[in-house]
Amino acid sequence: KSFLADAGYGEQELDANSALMELDKGLRSGKLGEQCEAVVRFPRLFQKYPFPILINSAFLKLADVFRVGNNFLRLCVLKVTQQSEKHLEKILNVDEFVKRVFSVIHSNDPVARAITLRMLGSMASIIPERKNAHHSIRQSLDSHDNVEVEAAIFAAANFSAQSKDFAVGICNKISEMIQGLATPVDLKLKLIPILQHMHHDASLASSSRQLLQQLVTSYPSTKMVIVTLHTFTLLAASSLVDIPKQIQLLLQYLKNDPRKAVKRLAIQDLRLLANKTPHTWSRENIQALCESALNTPYDSLKMGMLSVLSTLSGTIAIKQYFSSAPGAAATTARSFDLVKLAQECCYHNNRGIAAHGVRILTNISASCQEKDLLPLEQDAVFGLEALLVLCSQDDSPGAQATLKITLTCMVKLVKCRPHLSQSVVESLLAQLHSAQDNARILMCHCLAAIAMQLPVLADGMLGDLMDLYKLIGQSATDKKQELLVSLATVIFVSSQKALSTEIKTVIKQQLENASNGWTAYRIARQASRMGNHDMARELYQSLLTQVASEHFYFWLNSLKEFSHAEQCLTGLQEDNYSSALSCIAEALKSYHKGIASLTAASTPLNPLSFQCGFVKLRIDLLQAFSQLICTCNSLKTSPPPAIATTIAMTSGNDLQRCGRISNQALTLSLQMKHSMEEFRNLATRYGDLYQSSFDADSATLRNVELQQQSCLLISHAIEALILDPESASFQEYSSNGTAHVESEYERRMMSVFNHVLEEVESLNRKYAPVSYLASNTCLCNAVIALLKVPLSFQRYFFQKLQSTSIKLALSPSPRNPAEPIAVQNNQQLALKVEGVVQHGSKPGLFRKIQSVCLNVSSVLQSKSGQDYKIPIDNMTNEMEQRVEPHNDYFSTQFLLNFVILGTHNITVESSVIDSNGIVWKTGPKTTIFVKSLEDPYSQQVRLQQQQGQAPSQQQQQRSAYSRF
Repeated sequence: KSFLADAGYGEQELDANSALMELDKGLRSGKLGEQCEAVVRFPRLFQKYPFPILINSAFLKLADVFRVGNNFLRLCVLKVTQQSEKHLEKILNVDEFVKRVFSVIHSNDPVARAITLRMLGSMASIIPERKNAHHSIRQSLDSHDNVEVEAAIFAAANFSAQSKDFAVGICNKISEMIQGLATPVDLKLKLIPILQHMHHDASLASSSRQLLQQLVTSYPSTKMVIVTLHTFTLLAASSLVDIPKQIQLLLQYLKNDPRKAVKRLAIQDLRLLANKTPHTWSRENIQALCESALNTPYDSLKMGMLSVLSTLSGTIAIKQYFSSAPGAAATTARSFDLVKLAQECCYHNNRGIAAHGVRILTNISASCQEKDLLPLEQDAVFGLEALLVLCSQDDSPGAQATLKITLTCMVKLVKCRPHLSQSVVESLLAQLHSAQDNARILMCHCLAAIAMQLPVLADGMLGDLMDLYKLIGQSATDKKQELLVSLATVIFVSSQKALSTEIKTVIKQQLENASNGWTAYRIARQASRMGNHDMARELYQSLLTQVASEHFYFWLNSLKEFSHAEQCLTGLQEDNYSSALSCIAEALKSYHKGIASLTAASTPLNPLSFQCGFVKLRIDLLQAFSQLICTCNSLKTSPPPAIATTIAMTSGNDLQRCGRISNQALTLSLQMKHSMEEFRNLATRYGDLYQSSFDADSATLRNVELQQQSCLLISHAIEALILDPESASFQEYSSNGTAHVESEYERRMMSVFNHVLEEVESLNRKYAPVSYLASNTCLCNAVIALLKVPLSFQRYFFQKLQSTSIKLALSPSPRNPAEPIAVQNNQQLALKVEGVVQHGSKPGLFRKIQSVCLNVSSVLQSKSGQDYKIPIDNMTNEMEQRVEPHNDYFSTQFLLNFVILGTHNITVESSVIDSNGIVWKTGPKTTIFVKSLEDPYSQQVRLQQQQGQAPSQQQQQRSAYSRF
């Protein structure tokens, strides 16, 4: 989703109470249509105002409608309850809600009773142990009305999943009904799935398993076997202990049962177990599955079995298969049944089977590094190339899905075995010209991924890509537009250093001929990501007049200015410091124009906080670099005189203890110290930006991290060369071996980091006190080397794929935000903090919230009354609690002391902890005011003391006068 998608300010929304009153008016209407309309609008209300106080009122109103309405209205309330399942636990008056709903269970109408049972089943998560509900379900299972029995089965399944007591109690009843001759077969088929929830303890699971085992043998009809086997699998997957037995049972049915439907179900359940617990698959299990696949004459079944094997081949199971083979040393890789099967299927006339075959070979080549498995690499490459030729000519959805699998396997294979990359890239380029447009787009994505991993290959692609770019027709179809973007991306990745004039001309020419503004913007965005800022600037410039909204105009204008600023920095040259300063000054000028434009592009709905933060830091970093070069140039012109030692003796400043510093040089050294602190401060600010970007993709976060590391590197170099050469350590800054590098920008930054560290270290070793000239040259060259790497504006700067926000509600809360809450100073305030986690369209895409950390602090703003000596502990409140959200809702309480009379400011700040335990400062921060008042008893005592002191003071005054 683009940051500027919601540029409008939005209409004035109703507040929660007004919205609820509107719906309540509809509920009390005499017309059935209006009542139904009001009921079905409740889920939208819950989504908008997801706090308990509103949800409780709304559900009680719905329960009233359920109690007195007709069956159609009840059905609507049931649907609303099922849609709003995650809000049920926010109902505060559960007893009242259940009482109103439950009253309908005594109705004479079986349909009303059935709807009530379904309603109770939908509420099982909040009333799992209600005995009256349990009793009603048991009774209704014996009803003569089919609708009621089916509703009771639904409720029984839901309660069994939630309540151990209910599951234990109902298990015998269910088994009697299933085994009873009076129960019709279709009812048995509905009852059996309840047994999947009987996993609360080992004995219950074991008895359910025995019952299912009896059913499988007693009722061999296809439908019964299918339902029973599937229930068997789900029970095993939940109870965990019986999974190996279940795999054996399913394999036995797959091998021996002649019915295709049963075989298909066995394959489906085996796939479920392969995804859930691949480590429980033994070598024998995989071998049996391979044998079944080799022997089956049916393509559909073979494809199903291969899909299970390809799932397993990407997990630990594949290593167990090859390592635990009997006489593994003696047998060659090609003699394994799994390998035989994969090789046989690679060239199968069914695309799906061939795709699974090459996927298995790719996974074996990637995960098993043994020498005897090396010949399989070549088999995998040949299989992939054959599939590529087959699928790239076909435009059908099936062929496209197969092509995606093929290309994913290619990227994986090249990543693990770089020596195969040349042949893979050549085959992709050869196919690009003759392929369909859909296939070309996918192939371009694949080429870009390979070129990012192995930049050595990139230059070889350029000629072919440019030829194809020129060939693309003049048509403006969506696929052609998509292809233009994909091809441009690969061209940007391939021309790693800078785009030649010829390439730029070709790209611009094609954009003028066959593209719309959106395509040009997407290509410009890719150019900004790859560091081709001159190309990006020209494209943004051409788009400025093509947008309808002023927000979009300012957004594009800011991007144009940023690209121009970064373009200014590409002309930097080592050892030419005056031109470097003028380049940085020119860049800063454009950046300041850009940030003004960016601020104008932001709206209340889209404050563009990450973009503004990132650009402001870049401006400050450029200013710090400029200041450092100026300081270094000044240091060159101040040679140390003879009196430096005397200055050092008379002053206590650490920096003067180097006996070679003059008065001027001392000032400059202080500037160096200030410069070092500035870089450290910038590194801290980059760290804060990183922590506040919970929704950013990993490439954007890595980019921010690299900026932070460049600040730390320069501050370390200043310390090591000038300020404190003796104690500077190189251990913590050494590169972490050959970590996997994701992008060309990161690769180039890491090489600059390593080069600068080596320079600094060698200067420190060669010349014990490093001369100013050498250290200044080294620092200036380090700055220029860092700035010469074109900055990459990553995805999160343009596009937000994941959106997460937290909404807090505090109680007690004042009616007017500026009005304080009154509290007596001898009492504690119980502050309840409730929160709701709100997600965008793709929740948890990059990271998920594990828990929310709430920090409450209070500060005394103004005192009232006398100053008493109060222990320091009672002055402030500092508390922290971690809560885990359930269904995106959390609540907790804090007890706060306000002993000192006066107005206190309470701040509640939330931060998020993800599943890896990393803390993210997402906010929000909420503030309320509390006024601490003196309690009446203390006030009375104080007044009495004051009245008692007043007469004695008057007497003292009289005696003083009488002396005179």
